[in-house]
Amino acid sequence: MAAPDINKQSDINKQWIILNPAAGRGKALKQFPKIEKFLKKHSRNFEIIFTRRPGDALEIARNLPVAEGDVTVAAGGDGTCNEVVNGLLTRRPASGEAPLLGLLPAGRGNDFSSTPGIPEDPERALGIILRGKTRPLDAGFVRGGFFPEGRYFINGLGIGFDTKVGFEAAKMKFVRSGFAYALGALLAVIRYEDSPELRIRYGGREETLPAVIVSVMNGRRMGGSFFMGPGALLDDGELDICFVRHPPTRLKLVDIVLHYPKGTQAECEGVYTGRASAFHLQALKGGMAAHCDGETVCYDGRELEISCVPGALRLVGA
Repeated sequence: MAAPDINKQSDINKQWIILNPAAGRGKALKQFPKIEKFLKKHSRNFEIIFTRRPGDALEIARNLPVAEGDVTVAAGGDGTCNEVVNGLLTRRPASGEAPLLGLLPAGRGNDFSSTPGIPEDPERALGIILRGKTRPLDAGFVRGGFFPEGRYFINGLGIGFDTKVGFEAAKMKFVRSGFAYALGALLAVIRYEDSPELRIRYGGREETLPAVIVSVMNGRRMGGSFFMGPGALLDDGELDICFVRHPPTRLKLVDIVLHYPKGTQAECEGVYTGRASAFHLQALKGGMAAHCDGETVCYDGRELEISCVPGALRLVGA
């Protein structure tokens, strides 16, 4: 792919770069000098703001004096991106247009940025942001659990096995994301806990089943290498769902999980897929453990409402 012409005039006014120095075990902080040098070289109007603690990126994005044509850039991992998105979408809009979002992937997994193909090299990522090309970006919105008023997400929401794997992987601070997720999956298979009985409603369809894995996706990948929504699109006004009936044996579960890195899980017996603009999930027996973009939604939830917000953002550099 040819390098973008970063000297060509774009519609981008100012870049507000929200950088999480803890992202990627310090990877984002190490990239700071390269980011600053690149932007100074190209004489761009920018400001880099460091986060200090969890939740900072949300508050910073919400309170930035963003003007028309300004882009807010999330420099970090999927968690940083999620916070920035929630800040942008809960602020008072400066105009009728959707906020501009840029990405500098510097986390452990960088799952969301893989769908639009944003490179992890900061100079390449900045170069395509400076080109100023934009595309519509849908967002998901979940209400329930710890967020009765709702929480936005742009990559995906996981329930059950996927969430428990994520909890285990999060404990492995110094293990590469994909490997940590694989180890977490192994631990979850060994424990092989009973799955909650869920009623899942979407697009005029209703299913009731003991669901071991449920994924509602806007992006395609979670956990560094697992394609939970292999056919998901970022701007179609819908979210993709994939859910799995609790298999009778551990070996069956292992077989299904091994299909996720290839995105071929729909070939397996007991796996269901679909697409819709809204979903209602209710736990009839047991409770739901859920996360969105890695943010814990609930540990033992009873009911979740999930919807798609079409064109909530404009993604820069895709």
